[in-house]
Amino acid sequence: MKHIHFIGICGVAMGALAAAFHKEGWQISGSDVGFFPPISDYLKGNDISFYPGWHQEKMTADGDPDIVVVGNVAGSGNAEFIYARKNNLNYKSYPEVIAEYIVQKNSLICAGTYGKTSTTALLTFILEKAGINPSYMFGGLSLNLPVSAKIKDATMLSAAHTSLPSSQEGLTKQGDGWSVLEGDEYKTARWDSRPKFKLYSPTHLLLTSVSWDHADIYPTEETYLQAFKDLISMIPAAGLIVACVDDLKIKNVLAANVNGARVITYGKDPTARFSYSQVKQTTAGISFIIKHENVEYNIVAPVLGEHMAENICGCFAMAKEINIDETIILKSIGEFKGIKRRLEKRCEGKITIYDDLGHSPAKAKASLGTLRAIYPHSKITAIFEPNTGNRKSQSIPGYNKAFMAADEVIVPTLTRIKTDPKDIDPPFDGKKLAEVISRTQPQTVYIENDDKLIEYIKNNTKKEDVVVFLGSRGFRGMIEKLVAEN
Repeated sequence: MKHIHFIGICGVAMGALAAAFHKEGWQISGSDVGFFPPISDYLKGNDISFYPGWHQEKMTADGDPDIVVVGNVAGSGNAEFIYARKNNLNYKSYPEVIAEYIVQKNSLICAGTYGKTSTTALLTFILEKAGINPSYMFGGLSLNLPVSAKIKDATMLSAAHTSLPSSQEGLTKQGDGWSVLEGDEYKTARWDSRPKFKLYSPTHLLLTSVSWDHADIYPTEETYLQAFKDLISMIPAAGLIVACVDDLKIKNVLAANVNGARVITYGKDPTARFSYSQVKQTTAGISFIIKHENVEYNIVAPVLGEHMAENICGCFAMAKEINIDETIILKSIGEFKGIKRRLEKRCEGKITIYDDLGHSPAKAKASLGTLRAIYPHSKITAIFEPNTGNRKSQSIPGYNKAFMAADEVIVPTLTRIKTDPKDIDPPFDGKKLAEVISRTQPQTVYIENDDKLIEYIKNNTKKEDVVVFLGSRGFRGMIEKLVAEN
């Protein structure tokens, strides 16, 4: 039995890959420094073996692993990573593993500053329902699919990539080989600064949005836009680009379509090939209309947020353009429940508690806007922890009025991250972040102690109030504790 070890297994993508290899009969081991729901529950539910800390003797208890997957959490001083390098083990970044074990001839990538996880999950679900049986990976936990990653069929693992046919017709026939991947723009590994999506040999691209993010690795907006221009330039002439034209910066990066791939547009803009309108929201989901070539399609989906209407429209366009039957597309959309931690309602008791991956001011603003539309008269309290890039000074303008839809914002102790002692612009701590947000949302407080934060919420909310946790971290069990006491 082959053995694969994951350094940083509690990352969403790493955990998904671990479960995919486990399902194919590999021996799995993994390590990390913190294990929090929902990923820890996901790993346990898939019988994945893992342990806390970095211990090369545990990693090699059954002999050296055949592959060591090194997550970005592993610094140069990580004992397991040191052992892998010193002993010439076969170590890889997880995008390299994806490129080798998941990417197929028709490589459909969902990319953009936001919306990529939800669109990848929905397109995967549509292709599964259509009987195409794609390999796939996305960085979230689907409420429809049992796993978040699936590697290629064994018979295809050694197959070389071949060129696309000159026409889109027939691309979805069985045997062509499809993969659906979340195309993250963040760096591949500590030793590889390429965006992850550059490793995935894209032939089909769904591009949702381009809004400067990850200031820790893209110090200027132009460097961020260039990453997406490079992605556009990778799409072959026989490939396909489906792009949201509501985003003006997407029009900028589409100029990099040097191979002449076919471009299909979608969005609110009525001139788009696929346009959506008449969005209605309730606590049960959304409904809206998609118009294409003078035909109107009534869409109903059990997900929250007007942004999901945009995401669904893009997925509808891509699926239709690769010749999936529209009946299958519409049925799949109607069954799609979304992703855990995307405005996931965790509890509805005295108060209503949501969990959301709003780890940037732009994403937090969108999620809070959705909640305000659904709960116009309720007090909304937001607990916010940003990702690393949004703790840098370059990100400060993005916080301007981002939290106006909340009645109160609480900043907890922020997760400790590795910093360079020579960095003249170190990441914010919680106190500084609270001061930044309070410039346009005065009802912002910093509460350093987790237990006191929970008590504060309990003492300052009443029946029908809404509490939402926004951030990419696990909030150290605070959500579970508040749910249990609600």
